[in-house]
Amino acid sequence: MENSPNQLKNKPPEKQKIGEILVKSGLITTSQLNQVLRRQTQVGGHLGSILIEMGFITIDDLIHYLGKKLGVAGVNLFEQDIKPDLLNLLPVAKMKAMKILPISLNGSTVTVAMANPHDFMAVSEIEFVLGKKIHPMVVPSFMIDAALNCLPLKPGQSLKGDAISKTCKTETAKTKEVLDLESLLEKLMQYDASDILLTPGAPPSVRVDNVLKRITLPTLLPVNCETYAREIIPYSDWDEFMRKNEYDLAVSYKNISRFRVNIYRQRNSISIAMRPIKEGIPGFKALNLPEWLKDFAFKPQGLILVSGPAGHGKTTTLNALIDVINNHQQRNIITLEDPIEVMHKHRKSNINQREVGTDTESFASGLRTVFRQSPDVIVVGEMRDKETFEIGLQAADTGHLVMSSVHASNTTSIFDRVINMFEPHMQPLIRTKLADCLQLVLSQRLIPLKKGAGRILAIEKLINSYRIKKFIKDSATNRIRTQMQAGTVEFESIDMAIAKLYNKGIIAFNDGLTYVEDEQYYRELTGAEK
Repeated sequence: MENSPNQLKNKPPEKQKIGEILVKSGLITTSQLNQVLRRQTQVGGHLGSILIEMGFITIDDLIHYLGKKLGVAGVNLFEQDIKPDLLNLLPVAKMKAMKILPISLNGSTVTVAMANPHDFMAVSEIEFVLGKKIHPMVVPSFMIDAALNCLPLKPGQSLKGDAISKTCKTETAKTKEVLDLESLLEKLMQYDASDILLTPGAPPSVRVDNVLKRITLPTLLPVNCETYAREIIPYSDWDEFMRKNEYDLAVSYKNISRFRVNIYRQRNSISIAMRPIKEGIPGFKALNLPEWLKDFAFKPQGLILVSGPAGHGKTTTLNALIDVINNHQQRNIITLEDPIEVMHKHRKSNINQREVGTDTESFASGLRTVFRQSPDVIVVGEMRDKETFEIGLQAADTGHLVMSSVHASNTTSIFDRVINMFEPHMQPLIRTKLADCLQLVLSQRLIPLKKGAGRILAIEKLINSYRIKKFIKDSATNRIRTQMQAGTVEFESIDMAIAKLYNKGIIAFNDGLTYVEDEQYYRELTGAEK
C-alpha cells in the first residue's frame, strides 16, 4: 500500500530511519550510529556519507539498504555515464529543485535517480512535463547532490561517474589528508613548539615563543580529534574520560618525543593539548638559572617554591633542581607529579617518581604516606589545596627539603594565597610555620629573545632572611616590594630582572614591557622614560 503525502510528512527524519535499519540489520552498532549522529550535528552533511567516511559501511551497503527500506531498486551513480540527451530532458533548475536526475531512456520510460523515490508529486510532475512514464530508483542524498553539482556547463557533454565520485569524495578526501597522529607530531615537532593544540574546526596549531600559530594543514574534524584521543588514552581508561570529560597523562613516541597531554571535551567534541618534553635536562646555564640557586638545592631542609604563569618553565626549573641534587648528593628523592614529564635516572641519588592517578590517588594522599618512604627531598608538582600545603609545611619543618610549584603572580603574593586557604583560627600558626620553613621563592617569566627564536628566563627572587621572616609573621609582606624595590640580597623584583635582560640587548623593550609589574619603574631602569 502506497503512503499518501500526509503520511510521509509525519514520518521521522530520513537520517534516523536509515540509521535504525542499519542497526537492526546488524551492519552497524548503536554506538557507531550515535557517533555518526553526533558528528552530523557538529559538521553537517548527509548521514550516509558520514557512515561511509567513518568506515562503518560501504556505498553498496548503503544503496542496498536504502532500496530495501523504500521498496525500489537503487543505483550507484559512480558507475553511470549519463549521455547529453538525457541531461537535456529537464531544465537544470528543476532537476536541482527536485533532486532528480535522468539516467536512462527505454522507449516511453525514463529511469530517474532520486533521493526520495516516494516523492509522488515530483514523479507526477515530471511525467506530465516529459509525457513519458517515470521509473524512479533510489540514490543516496550525498550522491545526487554531488551529481547535480557537477553537471556539465556546456551542452553536448556527458556526465561521467568519475566526475561525480570526485565531487562526492571531497569531504572524505579532506579527512584522509589529515595525517595519522605520529606523522602529525613528527611534522609539528619541526617548529620547536612549546605546545601542540589539536581542535576540531581548526588546522593543527602550535605555540612558538608563546605565540599561537596555525600550521598549513587540513582543518581537523571532530572524528580526527576523537581518533587521536582514542589512540592516546589507554583503552581501559576511555570510559573514565567519557565520564569525567578530561584526562591527563604523559605519553612517549619513539624517535619523536615525550609529551604531557591534556584531553578534554568541548562543544560536544574533543580537543587535545600536548606539551613536548625535551630529551635530557638542560643545565643551569642553558636555562639561564643563576648558580647561587644550587646552594638552596643542597639545603638539608626547608621549603622552595616556584611560581609563575602556565607555560613559563616552572616544571623545568624544578626538574633542573632535582637533576643538580641527583648529580651531586646521595639523597632519597620522592616526587609526586601529574603527570610525570621527565624521567630521571638514578645517579648519586635514588629517585622515586610517583604519578597522580597511577601511583597515588592525589598529591595530598601521596604526601600523607611520604614520611614512611624515608625521603630526604620531596618534590610536589603543584601545591593546589590546604591539605597539600599543610603536609608540605610539616615535611619542611621536620628535616626534609620540599620543592613545589604554585600558581601565583609574584613572590610576595604567594603568602596571602597560601595562608588564606586556611580557616582564620589556623592562619597565625600557618604564617609562623611558613616564615620558619621557607628558604626561597622564585617567580619566573619567559621573554622572547630579541635575536632569533626562543625565550629567555627572567627570575624574581625572594630569599628568606630575618627581615623577610618578620614581614611574614607581621602580615606585612606587601612592604617587601615597597621597601626593597631597588633590590637587596634577599629580593630582586621581576621588573629588575627583565630590565637587566633589556640593558644587555637580549630582549626587545616592548617584549619586556609585557611582563613587568611596574611599567614606570621598568622605564626608569631601562632609561626609556616617556
